Amino acid sequence: MSLVAIGINHKTATVDLREKVAFSPDKIHDAMKSLASRTSSGEAVIVSTCNRTELYCNNGSKADIIEWLEDYHDLTHEELLPCIYSYENQECVKHLMRVSSGLDSLVLGEPQILGQVKQAFVKAKEAGTTAVTIDRLFQNTFSVAKKVRTETEIGAAAVSVAFAAVSMAKHIFSSLSTTNVLLIGAGETIELVAKHLKDNDVAGIVVANRTVERAQAMCEEFNATAITLQEIPDYLPKADIVISSTASPLPILGKGMVEKALKQRRHQPMLLVDIAVPRDIEAEVGELDDAFLYTVDDLHSIIEQNMASRKEAAEQAEIIADEQAHVFMEWVRSLESVDSIREYRSQSLAIKDELVERALNKLTQGGDNEQVILELANRLTNRLIHAPTQALTSASRQGDLNTLGQLRVTLGLDKN
Repeated sequence: MSLVAIGINHKTATVDLREKVAFSPDKIHDAMKSLASRTSSGEAVIVSTCNRTELYCNNGSKADIIEWLEDYHDLTHEELLPCIYSYENQECVKHLMRVSSGLDSLVLGEPQILGQVKQAFVKAKEAGTTAVTIDRLFQNTFSVAKKVRTETEIGAAAVSVAFAAVSMAKHIFSSLSTTNVLLIGAGETIELVAKHLKDNDVAGIVVANRTVERAQAMCEEFNATAITLQEIPDYLPKADIVISSTASPLPILGKGMVEKALKQRRHQPMLLVDIAVPRDIEAEVGELDDAFLYTVDDLHSIIEQNMASRKEAAEQAEIIADEQAHVFMEWVRSLESVDSIREYRSQSLAIKDELVERALNKLTQGGDNEQVILELANRLTNRLIHAPTQALTSASRQGDLNTLGQLRVTLGLDKN
C-alpha cells in the first residue's frame, strides 16, 4: 500500500500556472474518475483551490500521477515539474493533516481550507473514487483539524485586516447582535468585513459607495442597505460602528460630520476603523470624546502580535499532525499484516488440503495406515519449513545477523 500526494501551491507556482492546473467544479468529477483509473486501488481525491491543486492517491505511481496531470492540462514536463512537490505514505498523511489544519496556508491557521478539503472529499465519494484507505485517511484528517482548532490557539487571533477590524469591534461591544454598522466602500476588503460581521449576527449593515450599483451587488449577499457617499450624513448617527476602506484621495468623514452625528446620538460612543490608505477619516476625529478611531497601522500592530501567537500555536499543531500521521500509518500497517496473515494461512491450508487428499487416496487404495500417516506428517513438515529454512540458510551465508535474529524470533527459536 502506497499513499501519494502530488501538488503545487502558492509557495511553488505563479498564479498563471496555478490557474492552468486548477480543476473547474463541472469537470472535477470526471477528472477524479480518470485519475483513479491510473491507480491499482481506484482511489483518488483532487483538492483544487485558488492557492493550491493537490492530488491524493492510494497505490499510484508518482511518475504516472504527474504524467496524468501534465496530459490532463496539456502542460509540458519542463513547465510543471519544477513547481511540483510530492509526499509518500506517512509524509503524505502528515501533509494532508497540515493542509487541513491551516498550517500550510498563505494565512497561517485560516479555517476556509478545511471546508474546501471536505468538499473535495464529498465530490470524490460522489465520483466513487474512495474506498477504505482514502475514506479513513480523510475522516482522520478532519478529526485532527478539529483537534488542532480546539487544543491550540491557531485560529483565535485575527491575522487579516478585515478580521482584525471586526475582532476589535467585538472587544469594544460585548455583542454585535445589537449594533448597526456603516461600511464605506465596496471593495474586496469591505466585502470580507461584511462576511465577518454577518458571521457575528450584526443587527444591521449599511454600505456606502461612490457607485450604488456596486454596493447593491454586495448588499444582496449580506442583506444590507446600499447608499451613496452623499447620503452618509443621514445614516451616520445610527451607526455604532463605522469601517471604511475606499480609494478616495481625500477624507470622506471629517471631524465636523462625526461631531454632529455624535450629538444626534446623544453622545453614545461610536467606533470608527479606517483601513484605507490614504485615510478616509480625518485624524482629528480621534480627538472627539465619544469617538474611538483606529487606523490601519493600529490594526497591523495587532496582526503582528497575533501572527506571533499563531506561530506558537502552530508549533503545537505540528506535533499533533506528526503524532496523528504516525497513528494512521500504524493502522495502515495493521491492514497489511492482516493481508499477510490471511495469505500465509491460505497458503498453509492449501498445502494441508493437497497432502491430506493424497493420503486419503492411498488409504482408499489399501495403503498401510501407519505408513500413510508418517508420510503425511513428513511431507507436511517439509513443505511448511521449506521457505523458512531457505531464508535461514540465505541469511547465514550472507552473514546477515540482523535478518537471522529476526527469523529466529519469528520462528519461535529465540524469545524477543
